[in-house]
Amino acid sequence: MADYSTVLCFVMVTGLFLGFCPVSAADAISTIRAGNTVFIGEQGLDITAAMDGDTTLGWWASGAAISSSSPDKTISVPNPGSFSIYPSDFQTYTGSWYHLSGPSTPNGTAFTVADPYIDIRIEDTTVSTDVTNKWVPSDDELRFRIDTNFVQMLQRAGVSSVPVTIKVRGPDGTLFSGLTSKSGQTTSLVDYPLTTSPQYTNAIWGTSNRAMYPPGTYSVWVECNVNSIKDNYGQTGKAVSSTVTVQNQDQNPLIGNKGYVTNPTTSTPVATTRTPTPTVTTVVTTSPPPTTVSTPAATATAESPAATTLPATAVVPAVPTTHTPGFGAGLVILSLCACLLLFLNKH
Repeated sequence: MADYSTVLCFVMVTGLFLGFCPVSAADAISTIRAGNTVFIGEQGLDITAAMDGDTTLGWWASGAAISSSSPDKTISVPNPGSFSIYPSDFQTYTGSWYHLSGPSTPNGTAFTVADPYIDIRIEDTTVSTDVTNKWVPSDDELRFRIDTNFVQMLQRAGVSSVPVTIKVRGPDGTLFSGLTSKSGQTTSLVDYPLTTSPQYTNAIWGTSNRAMYPPGTYSVWVECNVNSIKDNYGQTGKAVSSTVTVQNQDQNPLIGNKGYVTNPTTSTPVATTRTPTPTVTTVVTTSPPPTTVSTPAATATAESPAATTLPATAVVPAVPTTHTPGFGAGLVILSLCACLLLFLNKH
């Protein structure tokens, strides 16, 4: 009797636990209702509500008359509680799928099949620049931008975010499961929740921590494996993004001078500190050759109207001062002597 009571108690407690336990995110994200978007590669989907009791799916090519023609593609659904969107069945048949009440009679939209895509980029928040496949100084903070159509999973009842995993591999091969910012806050890269597209993370990567993030090239990509989509459809750009890089180092790798410092305030020191060349000043201030200075030039200057505007000290000519005192009297005496000699010669 005691054993029976114990078993009964265990069953009741287990039932209460299961009854109050909320539906997990994985269950919600795999439950498809009529009109939801599903992605090539998803498996284990519960499409019971989307099928509305029917057991066959039909697809018509774009532009086809759905009500008056047979479907171009049909797929049987023996178990709507666990259905997979395998690439072999759906890769070339994207768009609306209908559940059929007969061999070719559409009975309503079941779901829309989409080809997934996902992409990641790296941004330097210190200088507000996209640094995807570029380099960053070892003191800046970085964030990621993720673009994807996986956010259409938010249409599903009970789904508030789509988990993705950001992969960061260091130059020594280390694969990081989280990144730490300058302030010391660590953000997990596993099951990072997406709620929009594009989605920006915070500045979660502080590159200044040399012990944690040594200089070198880091590889970055992002992937989504909701409902095993990556396992079934792991093509680059689909459930797994292309791999991008960022080079973390002090010096711009494009600069050949290894002593160059990548500080914007000192990047052009020569141009800002060079003094004027002495030869330029000499050319500007050199006077005309001495041979060009002559007394006629001085006379022309004295006769020029412009000379009257100069100070008195500038217009005093040197010509009058070249005659010595008594010069006029000497001429008179010489003239008289010449006349006297002529007179005596005649007499």
